[in-house]
Amino acid sequence: MAEPLPTADEVKDNKIWKGIFAVSGIMITLVIYGVLQEKIMRVPYGVNKEYFTYSLFLVFCNRITTSAVSAGSLVASKKALDPVAPVYKYCLVSVTNILTTTCQYEALKYVSFPVQTLAKCAKMIPVMIWGTFIMQKTYKGFDYLVAFLVTLGCSIFILFPAGTDLSPYGKGRENTVWGMSLMVGYLGFDGFTSTFQDKLFKGYDMEIHNQIFYTTLCSCVLSFTGLILQGHLLPAVDFVYRHNDCFLDILLLSTVATTSQFFISYTIRTFGALTFAAIMTTRQLVSIMLSCMWFGHPLSWEQWIGAVIVFGSLYSKNFWKKTSPVRPPPQQTENGASSTEKAVP
Repeated sequence: MAEPLPTADEVKDNKIWKGIFAVSGIMITLVIYGVLQEKIMRVPYGVNKEYFTYSLFLVFCNRITTSAVSAGSLVASKKALDPVAPVYKYCLVSVTNILTTTCQYEALKYVSFPVQTLAKCAKMIPVMIWGTFIMQKTYKGFDYLVAFLVTLGCSIFILFPAGTDLSPYGKGRENTVWGMSLMVGYLGFDGFTSTFQDKLFKGYDMEIHNQIFYTTLCSCVLSFTGLILQGHLLPAVDFVYRHNDCFLDILLLSTVATTSQFFISYTIRTFGALTFAAIMTTRQLVSIMLSCMWFGHPLSWEQWIGAVIVFGSLYSKNFWKKTSPVRPPPQQTENGASSTEKAVP
């Protein structure tokens, strides 16, 4: 006898619980991740007040954890570990991802976490640029307007600091300029990474864990090689050996970074990219507020205006997309590829 179909109320309740699960998972893991990365890079350890300065070591720890978990997921689901795309394409994503994360950690030495987090909101600009060149995408005037407003808000937030939030690695405008240069590098590399990942997913029949496994595996090799060439591997290991609290912070950082990938994938698959974008915008706002309270970052009234412009623009963009009519799906060609996209990147 066939089981009865769920009622509309049961479907609605199930959707609500799934939403609570997704939002809670993303908010908790990524907010903890943000607090931990600021603590590791900006708060001294031990009685001698030593700072952890080995950004590439954090990248290596994060990637090796994610690689192990993604490999376990592929084995548990009995899916092939063989690469779907040419290995050099995974490596290209890996290289730009390493540069992205390294710039992110290094920037925290010179700019505060609220400044860094708000500056990340401007990533839509490099994504639009890379999307035009790599994916041959076109964007509407409203998209350019939102990008302009976000850039304006970020610029106001950065140019009008409260004046007392100093870098632990030095004082002066030079450090702030270098910190923002690192953030520009972060935005550029991150925009390329996400755009090229999108191209790989569209060009190959690729499982998300397959891409995560091979890109993080390449990242492990590259970051480990970089640590050896820089001579930072043994000093980093010695630092975490002498400071057990730093070791625990890095362990927790790698754990929540890996866990967040699961929640991100689950949210996009269950609710779509639009809902995910709204959640991430809220997460950035919560992270800034929590960082200001936890680490005592003062905000000027100009920075509050800049934050309102940025988040107001992002929420407006999400609302506009939600109310705009849905485009019909592209026609399929004989080989199954979209008529508007190439089958292989």
